[in-house]
Amino acid sequence: MGTVQRIAGLTTVVALLVCPSIGQATGFRIVDQSASATGQASAFTAQADDASAVYYNPAGMTQLRRVQVSLGTLLIGGSTSFTSPTGVNARGDFGGSVAYPPPTNLYITANLKDLGVNFLGDLTAGLAVLSPFGTLQRYPNNGPFATSVTRAALELFDIKPTLAYKVNDQLSLGLGLDIYTFFNFWGEGQAEIKFNSAGAPFNPLVPAGTPLEINGRDTALGFNASLMYTPLRNAEGKPRLNVGLIYRSQAVLDLKGQLLANGTVAADTRFPIVLPTVITGGIAYWPVRDQDREWKLEVDLDYTRWSSFRNTDVHLSLAPPFNVVAFPRNWKSTYSPMVGTEYKWLRPARLPHWEVAVRGGYWYGPNAVPDSTFSPSVPDSDNHALSIGLGLLCKEKGRFLGLFECGNQGGGKFRPMAIGLDLAYQALLYDTRTVNGSQPPLAAPGTNDGTYKTTYHIGSINLRVNF
Repeated sequence: MGTVQRIAGLTTVVALLVCPSIGQATGFRIVDQSASATGQASAFTAQADDASAVYYNPAGMTQLRRVQVSLGTLLIGGSTSFTSPTGVNARGDFGGSVAYPPPTNLYITANLKDLGVNFLGDLTAGLAVLSPFGTLQRYPNNGPFATSVTRAALELFDIKPTLAYKVNDQLSLGLGLDIYTFFNFWGEGQAEIKFNSAGAPFNPLVPAGTPLEINGRDTALGFNASLMYTPLRNAEGKPRLNVGLIYRSQAVLDLKGQLLANGTVAADTRFPIVLPTVITGGIAYWPVRDQDREWKLEVDLDYTRWSSFRNTDVHLSLAPPFNVVAFPRNWKSTYSPMVGTEYKWLRPARLPHWEVAVRGGYWYGPNAVPDSTFSPSVPDSDNHALSIGLGLLCKEKGRFLGLFECGNQGGGKFRPMAIGLDLAYQALLYDTRTVNGSQPPLAAPGTNDGTYKTTYHIGSINLRVNF
């Protein structure tokens, strides 16, 4: 395989790889990381009162007692339909009816003071493993833009060791690491893109239709810092007004892998993917919060600094001047408002040993990707999310699923105090987008031009156990 051929194939494929497909958000972020938050369109930064606080606002972990565990997953389905200016159609999906393997989350929190560790003050430790970026996207091998993408995958994990400290009754602070990495046993275990060669004249050394693939993996480090401010509480000491804020730093994956042509290694590759800085703030207010009922209203604003995603420099295992290829992206930063509510019955008459919560929310996500660098692997446009959710928490003398005792009735410190199940559904509706003037590298100008209609359906479930 010649030098020009290697550069052509690599540049085309990286153009797509740095744009993996999406969940809820602009760009390729997956914002939904627990069913309790998804049911409120992720307006949860100022509430953060279950174990998923490790992601949404670690400072909120100081509200949690003893040890709490939450395990959940997202079932993401839906599709993108495409119509070219000449009337040719194509359909993209997640490789099936739902993305598999599904984005998954695990949370563990421990209030160290409750566990008898008093010399550290009011400190809570947390750990999370979740999928904050990317999922899957698949298009037909003979589709109108098969020279851009036929399949894209980015199954990235974030490991989050985190601490939160309660300064006083009004202020808590959180600080944690974000360790972004891939797991060999999960999906492809790497970032991966597949597409077909465009052939002459845009890729003259690779016959048209030749399957090309690039893959790469890396581990990157970031951090997060957060606060929770509670200026108003009720008579029982529970918050009536919370202000939450979290800062997530930028991280850069320096992916190393190989370019494959028809399954044969053509070159070693190295290229970055920028994971953007994210700042989210929120205000939560409980108009009703007493011994029987709780009603919360929350408004959040999420800022994603996609403007740092300006270009991708592609490094090749070739001699100069062919060892580096500059690649512009020019994405735009976005501001996304979220509103959510939760109404909770603490002692419903028909279920006296349960708490029952109903939830709802709305999210607006603006488009981050300009027409000139648009790729079908991220069919981004302005989007709207409508969410509903249900929360069930079994405690005291209740029995979960009629089988397990929920309350610790003298059974020892490792018996659960409560067992909960959270469910949520979200419809993610993208505005119809017509792309004009796309400039895919080493392919015909306008290859990605056309009309894109995207709708996703997201189901979320979390099992919670409080010890």
